[in-house]
Amino acid sequence: MAAACGLDRLIGDPRWCLHPVQVMGWCIARLQAVAEGLAGDRPWALRLAGACITLLLVGGSSSAGMAVEQACRQLPWLLPVLLLALASALAGRSLRLAVEQVLQPLRAEPADLEAARQRLAWIVGRDVEGLPARELLRAAAETASENAVDGLFAPLFWMLLGATLWSIDPGLPGPLALAWGFKASSTLDSMLGYRRGRLRWLGTAGARLDDGLTWLPCRLVALNLKQLGPALCDGASDPSPNAGVSQAAYARAVGVQLGGVNRYSGQPQSKPVLNRDAGPVTPAAVEQMLQLSQRMSLQWLGWSGAGIALLSAIQ
Repeated sequence: MAAACGLDRLIGDPRWCLHPVQVMGWCIARLQAVAEGLAGDRPWALRLAGACITLLLVGGSSSAGMAVEQACRQLPWLLPVLLLALASALAGRSLRLAVEQVLQPLRAEPADLEAARQRLAWIVGRDVEGLPARELLRAAAETASENAVDGLFAPLFWMLLGATLWSIDPGLPGPLALAWGFKASSTLDSMLGYRRGRLRWLGTAGARLDDGLTWLPCRLVALNLKQLGPALCDGASDPSPNAGVSQAAYARAVGVQLGGVNRYSGQPQSKPVLNRDAGPVTPAAVEQMLQLSQRMSLQWLGWSGAGIALLSAIQ
């Protein structure tokens, strides 16, 4: 797992290589088409179909991960396959590069706002047209803080839990099985977890599962940042049980204010203001968020490695 984190930091997700999330997305799109054709506009049928899609995708992804794990245990020369598969569940480098690409034109003299808007549009769902530098920086900081949990710490948490289970019984689901299961739920939420049209019913099961699987890792990140209490208070009014907490924890850790009004498809949507008494986001604050994520990932690996070694010694 340490090697997988290192590989993710070095190469991230190469565009020339088929990514497991792409396979998951392809499966979701096909299952969605079938489900909507069968369920029509009936809410109960759409909810049932969404639950079936969730069960199939998460169960299938976890089973595929477990198959790779067992194959590598029997054929050690396949270990590089397990390493690559574990690295595919982490998005630390991809997140860092995406956020830094937004910061780069904002640091230029004069700042290239249009280039920053174009790059921000690749990684956020909000409208970016006409955003000033201050709002671009806020969006970059909110992306860095929220996706640090979704893309790095939540899969790493489930990976570490899988390693613990493996140390108890090699027949149990291991790090890849749990990590790919989480990535499946996260992909479901990103594709179907919207409150519009049929998705308000079809995407319910996937969205609720993703919220549940992210709940504990999100609060562990806030605790690691020594901001759990304030983050829970700030994030309580956010519609998401996790996004507001993770953003509030990072905002307080680096001393900036996040939240406010965003626009989606031209419609304004108010988000709770986090760390209200702090100043606006600066490029240095966003970089500090990225550095905190890197440092915490090393801490998590170190703590869990010591814990697993102790558990193995006791056994």
